[in-house]
Amino acid sequence: MTRASLNKQPHEVASMFDDVAERYDLTNDVLSLGQDRQWRKEVAKAVDARPAQKILDLAAGTGTSSQPFARAGAFVVPCDFSLGMLQVGKRRTAWMPFTAGDATKLPFKDDTFDAVTISFGLRNVQDTDAALREMYRVTRPGGRVVICEFSHPTWAPFRTVYTEYLMRALPPVARAVSSNPDAYVYLAESIRAWPDQPALAGRLRAAGWSKVAWRNLTGGIVALHRGFKEA
Repeated sequence: MTRASLNKQPHEVASMFDDVAERYDLTNDVLSLGQDRQWRKEVAKAVDARPAQKILDLAAGTGTSSQPFARAGAFVVPCDFSLGMLQVGKRRTAWMPFTAGDATKLPFKDDTFDAVTISFGLRNVQDTDAALREMYRVTRPGGRVVICEFSHPTWAPFRTVYTEYLMRALPPVARAVSSNPDAYVYLAESIRAWPDQPALAGRLRAAGWSKVAWRNLTGGIVALHRGFKEA
């Protein structure tokens, strides 16, 4: 079994997600106490996919996050660099155009998509700033980006409890339900090391995005960041 390190070598991260692909959705549901379903609903609202729009869903994994956009009538491309995840997704939802791709070197032309979104995946990319620039490149003028990622709880006492949960409770729970529990130790460490809400907003602006804003979900355990590419 593979566990990536915080230097996030792409082959290590991809291999780690290959290992957890079969039970990934179930494990996330258990570890988040079911909150991940509500978070994904909020992402769908923020993306606001419309019929005939083109949506790029990065780090789409098995395609669970892509389905709300398809149901809204948009043309959605689920993209991931874990072939194991894509294979599981294709087996479950054969009609979706699953695409293998690295977020730092996307296999799409400039100005292609009305919206680009990534949920719980930007944290696993080796070069965050390169990924934000690539998302900007493939978004059409007037289009938008929506990023859903674990963040920093805003209330200090809760932040302490949450950090304890991540490092102490999460690994044993993962051992019970995941095919690769060590992967979830990495995930806990990567959440702790991730920049806070204002810092990520600053990186979005540096990549070219305008009207950058964020809002916290579940007390800041998760944050939704949004930005626009000026027309």
